[in-house]
Parts: sequence; C-alpha cells; structure tokens
Amino acid sequence: MPAFVGAINVVSIGSSGVMNIGDVYLIAPNSSAKTFAGAGSFNTGDNMRVYNHYSNTNTFDADYIDQPQTANN
Repeated sequence: MPAFVGAINVVSIGSSGVMNIGDVYLIAPNSSAKTFAGAGSFNTGDNMRVYNHYSNTNTFDADYIDQPQTANN
C-alpha cells in the first residue's frame, strides 16, 4: 500500500543507521569490526587493580577475512 508522507526534517543519521520513508519489505544493515587490545584493556568497575608486568598483543591474521559481508542477507 502506498504511503503518503508529509514534510520531514532529518538532522543527522549515524554511520551505521538506516532511514526509510514509505513502504519497505526488509531493512537489514550489516557491519563487522575487528578489535585488538592488550591485557586489562576492557576491564570495567570501581577500584580496579590490574597488574600487567608484560603485555603483548598479537595482531597477525593469516586468513584476512573473518566475517565476510558479501551475500549476507
């Protein structure tokens, strides 16, 4: 069924956002990210005491593709 839409004002849409006006069957945005972090990087909480005497993060990735986005519906 057709949609009748009046005036709209779009201030901003984020880089991973989707906007649609009118009829739609499916909206399925896809994204992927790879994060490298050292020891103690994602710790959260109050009064944390993290002792990392030696930290080494290996960022070598032999296969290059971990989560393909082609034909990912």
